[in-house]
Amino acid sequence: GAVEVSVRSPIACWFSAMLYCFGGSVLSSLMLAEPPVAFLAKGTNILLASSVWYLVFYCPQDIFYRCFAFLPLRLLVAGMKEVTRTWKITAGIAHADSRFKDAWLVMVAVGWARGAGGGLISNFEQLVRGVWKPETNELLKMSYPVKVTLIGAVLFTLQHSQYLPIARHNLMFLYTVFLVISKVTMMLTRSATSPFAPIEAALGHMFFGLQKTPSKVKGEGAASSNGSSVCDRSSSEQHRDGVKKRQAKKTE
Repeated sequence: GAVEVSVRSPIACWFSAMLYCFGGSVLSSLMLAEPPVAFLAKGTNILLASSVWYLVFYCPQDIFYRCFAFLPLRLLVAGMKEVTRTWKITAGIAHADSRFKDAWLVMVAVGWARGAGGGLISNFEQLVRGVWKPETNELLKMSYPVKVTLIGAVLFTLQHSQYLPIARHNLMFLYTVFLVISKVTMMLTRSATSPFAPIEAALGHMFFGLQKTPSKVKGEGAASSNGSSVCDRSSSEQHRDGVKKRQAKKTE
């Protein structure tokens, strides 16, 4: 149908890839009432991203993808991506401050959008590909990159407003080291659990009364086990009744 055509269309695939690469610029431009297509003016970046997109999806025998599937190279690329995340956050905060002086919320929002735009704009990107998954909305259930980018936007906004007593380059260094180490550790251990999970659980239980999910899972397991036992009992009782009826017929 139409979904299959949109998914298989190279134009839709290319456009969705550009949204992931330049989603931060598009989203921050929309927030600041600037042209969202301004990223297209940087022809070198578009050409580089398009070349990588073509090699990943259309390279013969998937040679390009297999090369980057090599773990050391993947770790290197992931580390470089986290370094660029820091620069995107600081650039977004500086740009927002130039438009709205000392507007904390605007600086945090624009820095967050610039650093994690690919994740925040993912629902629109899914529509471009003909896929709709509302449960993957980052505002409903944030992924680790979106969470850590929000924390970085708050920290750099406080530092930019001189409320955080630390030099900008020192904060950038510490934040980038944390990003790289956490990302590499998650890749090596193949863990999708956020490092902030224990803190989030404690704060959620303290301020919002949120219950831990394992207890719910246990409760559901107990309920399912009880339900299965009830079903077993009812089936055994029906079997006994059937046996009694057959014996009564024989005696008759």
